[in-house]
Amino acid sequence: MLYKSTRNSQLRLEASQVIVQGISEEGGLFVPESFPDLSGGELPKLIELEYPALAKVIFKKFLTDFTEDEIAACVDKAYTKEKFGDKSPVKLVSLPKNGEHKFLLELWHGPTCAFKDMALQILPQFLTTALRKNGGGKEAVILTATSGDTGKAALEGFKDVPGTRILVFYPRDGVSPMQKRQMATQEGQNVAVCAIEGNFDDAQAGVKAIFTNSQLKSRLLEHNMLFSSANSINWGRLLPQIVYYVYAYLELVRTEQITLGKPMDVVVPTGNFGNILAAYYARKMGLPIRKLVCASNANNVLTDFIRTGTYDRRREFYATSSPSMDILISSNLERLLYDLSGEDSSLLSSWMKGLSENGVYSVGEAVLKKVQELFYGGFCGESGTAQTVRELWEKEHYLCDTHTAVAVDVYRQYLGNIDNSSVPAVIASTANPYKFSASVLEALGQTAVENDFENLGKLEEITGINAPEQLRRLCEKEERFAQIIPKDQAAEYVLTTLGIGG
Repeated sequence: MLYKSTRNSQLRLEASQVIVQGISEEGGLFVPESFPDLSGGELPKLIELEYPALAKVIFKKFLTDFTEDEIAACVDKAYTKEKFGDKSPVKLVSLPKNGEHKFLLELWHGPTCAFKDMALQILPQFLTTALRKNGGGKEAVILTATSGDTGKAALEGFKDVPGTRILVFYPRDGVSPMQKRQMATQEGQNVAVCAIEGNFDDAQAGVKAIFTNSQLKSRLLEHNMLFSSANSINWGRLLPQIVYYVYAYLELVRTEQITLGKPMDVVVPTGNFGNILAAYYARKMGLPIRKLVCASNANNVLTDFIRTGTYDRRREFYATSSPSMDILISSNLERLLYDLSGEDSSLLSSWMKGLSENGVYSVGEAVLKKVQELFYGGFCGESGTAQTVRELWEKEHYLCDTHTAVAVDVYRQYLGNIDNSSVPAVIASTANPYKFSASVLEALGQTAVENDFENLGKLEEITGINAPEQLRRLCEKEERFAQIIPKDQAAEYVLTTLGIGG
């Protein structure tokens, strides 16, 4: 299996090379040259596999320059009971109500209580293995922009991993108090965290600019370092997310919710488009997915794109109660459009140039038709988010976070637009509700306070559900990182933090 760039279809690199590099030299994203097919006789053989064994099978198809022993070692170190609390790192919870055939895929049982753990516990294993093959003895400098969950999950995954340094940027006012506390108290000798004056798109643009800056890369090479990424622009971050959609489908079969070969729908709350893209890739591999439901919050740029074919980031930015989705530039959409445009690198590059220079591009009728055949787009505002949190608790006694609530609301919108509602829907539940305790409390009709640990205790009291211990312990940890920089000073911060500035 070789990989090419969305902006250079002639390029061919091995998996270890693209995991180390993160992003292509010309700014494109790496994609596999083909996708393995599970739809024949292989899918039935996977039904009895536990999650780690399933992950090994799928990774082997894409990481062909990794040995079987190397892949096994990566998986065995990442998906442990100590980290995820069970032999399966994910749980599929049935919530049938009012004829809804919905299942919540809980992806937040890892160390940082968010779905990003599913990829970011194994990416450091992939990267250190790849560095041994293609790193030339260099230290990898991981740069990551976060809207809240990626940052902490990446920091935890790369904490004290030999041969790596990790620097995380987050929007100062664009994450929840609990997310900010998680990052500011991060332990480890190879980690650094910095807030920027701006939103997530500003942080992401700053990181991308660093990746494509030849002078900065040369400076690092002089000090035996190289850049890599823990964002979902890195294929090693996206690949692990495919696994849990395959697992969810097989779990529906195992529990006799559907028969093998019958379809399911997939509903994903998304901002950067990586999580739903992984489901699209699972579909390309033959997983029977009828529709991919893309759920946005008030920052509904993806909803408008799916409905019109025009991607326009020139709009007001909203800071919402689902901050991990407060994004106006969805990086991974580039990978989908590359695929749907027939892998036309020049056309794709023209769209991305339009987005960069003018803030807008349109894909035309042919590509829009393909998008709409595959995807349904909807969005949920703040009042709808709170109402859904409250209704799930009062009617189904299920406590969910604000991002999952957005997905459930949009799923219900989708049900009102289709004829056959009997197809089961797997809804990605992306974070533990205690990461957003103030917003969840307010949704339940309670008054939140400034101290998020008081909110956590109050939410425990009124629901009888214990908060994760790793969140409760944060109040005891010392804050290590409090620096705030203007959004145009990310490069200077990187060089200074690495000790190679001046």
